[in-house]
Amino acid sequence: MFNLNGQTLSKTIKKIAFLSGTRADFGKIKSLIQILEDDIHFEPFVFVTGMHLMQTYGYTLIEIERCNFSNVHAFKNHTCETTMDLTLAKTIQGFSNYIKEIQPDLIVVHGDRVEAMAGAIVGALNNILVAHIEGGELSGTVDELIRHSVSKMSHIHYVSNQNAKKRLIQMGELEKSIKIIGSPDVDIMFSSHLPTIDEVKKYYEIPFNNYALAMFHPVTTEYSKMEGYACNFVDALLKDDKNYVVIFPNNDLGSEKIIKAYNKLINNSRFRIFPSVRFEYFLTLLKNSNFIVGNSSAGIREAPYYGIPTINIGSRQKNRSLHSHITNVSYESDNIVEALKTNHELVEKDTKTFGIGNSSQLFLESLLDKSIWTLNTQKHFVDIH
Repeated sequence: MFNLNGQTLSKTIKKIAFLSGTRADFGKIKSLIQILEDDIHFEPFVFVTGMHLMQTYGYTLIEIERCNFSNVHAFKNHTCETTMDLTLAKTIQGFSNYIKEIQPDLIVVHGDRVEAMAGAIVGALNNILVAHIEGGELSGTVDELIRHSVSKMSHIHYVSNQNAKKRLIQMGELEKSIKIIGSPDVDIMFSSHLPTIDEVKKYYEIPFNNYALAMFHPVTTEYSKMEGYACNFVDALLKDDKNYVVIFPNNDLGSEKIIKAYNKLINNSRFRIFPSVRFEYFLTLLKNSNFIVGNSSAGIREAPYYGIPTINIGSRQKNRSLHSHITNVSYESDNIVEALKTNHELVEKDTKTFGIGNSSQLFLESLLDKSIWTLNTQKHFVDIH
């Protein structure tokens, strides 16, 4: 028996199934998987799907395989259609078959993607404990709807901060099921194993001494306008005189319009365009950039920790935590151009909002505590008195 703070955990190895559908969520859960790989009490399994298996986005399954995790299973969930409901349905089918094969004790999902919703649905309907990483946060658009839905189907909540915990309590979640561990990607952000900027530039053949990052994702609830938004974004970048490292959007509805707009940047010496960038390499690029522009959560979550300014475009991050380093602009090209002309000086680093880089250790300690495993899969709504 293992003893931790008076609690005991049986020697029986617990099987933990992680689900990843994007390069972004894998960056969030990678340190959590690794710490369980190194602990004798757990056997992690990784179900890889979504854009990881799409050539258009760099086939990032390769990056996961390079981690040498013991149990990795790949499943293609994309169809000839681009609608999220069909992706959800196919993911449910594939993941359901998988968990029946491995019979996990816990399913871990992250964030606000349809893959996370699929994992939570499968767990909830098969009486398997579900842990949700980074629930209780605000974003906007359909992402927020999915995130809160996943939280309601989850039994354990690993949140980034006290504000997220309060929202989950407001949503009727059991307080003892909510654990504040910070954002797991912060563990990697300050790792001593990040590559140097010279290594990154050599690997990706980036010639710039000074550059900004550009990442623009589709907003599914504004699909009919995405072509215009993408063109405005690209036109603004072309009117500017800085160098840019451009990374493809995620694979949500409307991504093809953004990728098409990026064709205007091809063969322009001020731009290097990539379908995907390895997470650790991306962090080094962000850390050494002049600023980040677009609507990626990286500008809201990771950039503050490095003191990097952000130009946030449009509504995708409307309800996210905002900082003084963020300049919010509309989708209009002229407004973006004006923001790009600003003198982008490094700002004071924010090193507290999303944890201090010990998320994986707090996650492990939680799973080693017997009380987590006594939570009932039959959830009850907790009224606020």
